[in-house]
Order: sequence, then C-alpha cells, then structure tokens
Amino acid sequence: MWLQTYSPVAGNLGWSALVAAIPVFVLVYTLGIRRMSAWKASLLGLGAAELIALLVYRMPPVLSLSALAYGAAFGLFPIGWIVYWAIVLYRVTLETGKFEIVKDSIGRLTSEPQLQALLIAFAFGAFIEGACGFGSPVAVAAAMLTGLGFTPFYAAALCLLANTAPVAFGSIGIPVVTLSTVTGLPLLKLSADVGRICAPVSVIVPAYLIVVMGGWRALRAVFPAVLVCGLTFAGTQLLVSNTLGPYLTDILGSLAAMLGLVVLLRFWKPQRVSGGEAPGSNPAPGPHHSASEVFAAWAPYGLLVVFVLVWGMGGVKAAFNSTNVLIHWPGLHNQIAQVAPVVAKTTPYAAIYTFSWLSVSGTACMFAALLSTVILRMSPRQTVRLLAATARQLALPLITIAAVLALAFLMNYSGATVTLGLAFASTSLLFPFFSPLLGWLGVFLTGSDTSCNALFGNLQVVTAGRLGLNPVLMAAANSSGGVMGKMISVQSICVAVAATGMKTSDEAKLFRFMLRHSIILASVIGLITLLYSYVIPQWVR
Repeated sequence: MWLQTYSPVAGNLGWSALVAAIPVFVLVYTLGIRRMSAWKASLLGLGAAELIALLVYRMPPVLSLSALAYGAAFGLFPIGWIVYWAIVLYRVTLETGKFEIVKDSIGRLTSEPQLQALLIAFAFGAFIEGACGFGSPVAVAAAMLTGLGFTPFYAAALCLLANTAPVAFGSIGIPVVTLSTVTGLPLLKLSADVGRICAPVSVIVPAYLIVVMGGWRALRAVFPAVLVCGLTFAGTQLLVSNTLGPYLTDILGSLAAMLGLVVLLRFWKPQRVSGGEAPGSNPAPGPHHSASEVFAAWAPYGLLVVFVLVWGMGGVKAAFNSTNVLIHWPGLHNQIAQVAPVVAKTTPYAAIYTFSWLSVSGTACMFAALLSTVILRMSPRQTVRLLAATARQLALPLITIAAVLALAFLMNYSGATVTLGLAFASTSLLFPFFSPLLGWLGVFLTGSDTSCNALFGNLQVVTAGRLGLNPVLMAAANSSGGVMGKMISVQSICVAVAATGMKTSDEAKLFRFMLRHSIILASVIGLITLLYSYVIPQWVR
C-alpha cells in the first residue's frame, strides 16, 4: 500500500503547495492567457498533473494511471450523461419548432431582456439545478436565452453567473448530503449553515446579473423585479434549508422566485432601457399562441421536472439505487493510504465507482427527452439523426469533462489536493476567509460542489478543530464557497459553449470574462464567513 505525503518538496508545505498548484496554473495560463480551446487546455493540465504525481509525489505509475481513468469514467458518467440528454431535450424542442412557442410565451410575459434573464437564467435555472444539477441548468437555460435572441456569449455568461446561489443545494441536495456523509456532521445543521451563508449572496446575485448585463441604469429600471426575485428566492432558501433540510431548497426557492416575478408583472411594468440589454437580444414580443400550443411546447420541460422529481422520491430512489453497480476500481481501491492530518489515523483510500445507470438524474432526463419525441411526433429516423448530431456537437466538451475530472482525481489520489488544502489551512485566524476559497478551488478543479465536498469537507473539519473554529460553519463554508468556482470550472465553460453553439475558440474568452466575477463573489462568501466566525457566531448552528 502506497502512503500519501503532503510536503514532498524538501518537507516544506509552502514550496510543495506551489508545485502542487502547477496543473491549476497550466489550466489558467492555457485557457485564460494563451486562449487555447478548453479540451486542449484540459489535456495539458492533465499532463502536468501526471508529471507532478510521478516525479514529485513519487506515485507509482500504475496507481496514477488508474486514478486518471477513474476520474475520466466519472466525467463521462454520470456528468457527461446528464449533459448529453439535457442538450437532446433542448434540441427536440428546437427541431420540432416548439422552442419558438416557448420563446414567445416568455416574451408575452415580458419583452424586457433583463426580466427574461431573471426568469430564465436565475429562477428557471435554479429550478433545473435543484432538480438535476451537474451542468443541466447552464445547458438548458443558456440554450433558451440564445433562442430568445441573446448573443451566445452573453447567454452563456449570464447563465454561468446565475448558476451560483443554487449550486450548494443542487440535484436534490446531494452536495450537502455528501458533506454530511464525509464529515459525520448532522445534515440539518450543515444545511442550515449553508443556507445562512448563501442566502445573503442569493439576494445579491440577481442585481449583480443585471449590472453585468446592462449596467447600473439597467438595474435602476428593473430594481423592483430584482428585489422580488432575490428576496423570494433567498427567503425561501433560508427557511427551507433551516427547517426541511437540503432536498427541496432550490426547487421551492426557484418556484417562489418565478411566482413572485409573475405576480409582480401583473401590476408593474419596467422602465424601458435603451442600449442596456445584452448585445443581440430581441425584446420584441412574439405572436400569441393558444393555451394548448403553449402547453405542448413546454411539455418536454414539464416532463423533465416530473421525471426528476419522481426519481428523487424516497421509495423510487431506493428501488433504483438497488440497481446500481458498484465497481472497486481496479488497481486503485484501497491501494493508497491517507495519513494525518487529513484523517486521525492511517486509512486505506477507497475508490468505488458507482455505475448508477438507472438512478442517476441523467436517465430521468433521457426518458423525458425520448418521451418528448413521441409526444411532439418526431419520427424514429428524425430522433436517431438528432441523437447522432448531439453526440457530434458534444464530442470535444465530453473530452474536456473527462480530462478535467481525470486531473482532479489524480491530484486527489496523489495527495496534491490535500497539499493545497493544508496550505489554505495554515492561514490561521484568516482561515474563515480562506475556507470558502478552498471550496472555490475544489469546484474549479472538479466542476462539482458534490465532489469538492467529498474532497475537502473532512479537511475543513480537521482544520476547524485545530484552530478552535466552528466545524459545522467551516464545512458549510466549503460548500458555499464552492458555488462561486462553478462558473469558471472548465466543464461548465464547455457545456455553456456547446449549449449556445459558440465556437470552441470562444471558451478562453468566456473563461477570462467569468474569472473576475468568480473571484469577487467568492471573496464575498469569505467575508460573510468571517462575520459569522468572529462577529455574530450566535447566528449559525
């Protein structure tokens, strides 16, 4: 059994952390500065991670290759599986002409692009995040905004920015459930603290979204809608996360936001903003359609909601989970040992791949998409042609997703990720500020708040115990800070680009645009955590 070591460079944590971060620097440099395509940047980052694992951490080659393959498999299934069927669902509505009716029905609610962004990117996106997660909200919402007339770049950017506040409770609360599992902390306490950290940010994000989209003048013009959207979502998020737990937090919060906006638009109309909308948006309202036409057009998304909610029901979920195939990953499972301070005593590191072919939300999305082809009367030949075209469209994004997850798993099993985590932990009194940034880094690497919590959750608790801090709050900060890394994760970038039909060469431009917003909002989470730690600790569990 190979023992991990966390200070391989001259026994010095600082130097070791700098070396461990080289794959991250490679990703940022190639994607953000050299403007390479995401798939090329991710493969170069993966190559750097392999060299660091072999030459610096002295990881046996067989173990490193096995860890790499394990991560790639996880990237393709379930993440790639979910993304594929989400895009198929959208393309079904597009190919049958129903998306035009969806677009017109939203246009009848409001012709203002700022309000369309709030309804789709923030509120509807949060609903999809709560139901599916794993890239689905960006894929679906960005495609919808593009269809409404937004330029692909702005549609992608707005959806990436909006898909932050709900991420910690995404996919029926899986990130928080995972955090509770790996830390042993009470689920409801973790859910409550994640809600208390994220709720203030949920109030801010809709306003931030509009400012990025059209400036301060645009915000003033639609401020009542921004206020209603932010307060209804944040208030529901706070209430549900503190009383019912993490499972329905996003779903109920997003429904409250959508309902609030619909009611508001009955009594209030925004001031027209000239030149403030996202470039390329078309504010003209569409033609009127009958109720039956609108119902049929929205049916694929309704089916998606129904299938995902059914998949998440206790009895159904348990039955489907019984079909999961557990694979002790060859050449890796229990072949590596984690050591202190990550664990109290030397412990074999498990590597169990769960092939959840039926229970995963991507399969629910698959049934929704295939049933939609029947309801919307697509021929079998049209359906096969659409499935093949979607596979071709997602070929490079899927390579990117597989490569980045392989990088993340390799860094995790080699010990490089822990080195970076321990470097953050050495910040002592400032750790409450840097604790969310550790989560931010984890999601940037893995593209998943769930994976980040599995990666760093226990480390946050161990560090909190060493520094005399609230372990529940620090664990919650990991998940909350992670949501701001979602918008710059390479997987999210390539999903947004694929969904909007942008060129792969635009991935670097989108990454650079999102990076500063990601850092600003992650720092806000850090300041909120500092406030809870030292100024108002009685406000958290």
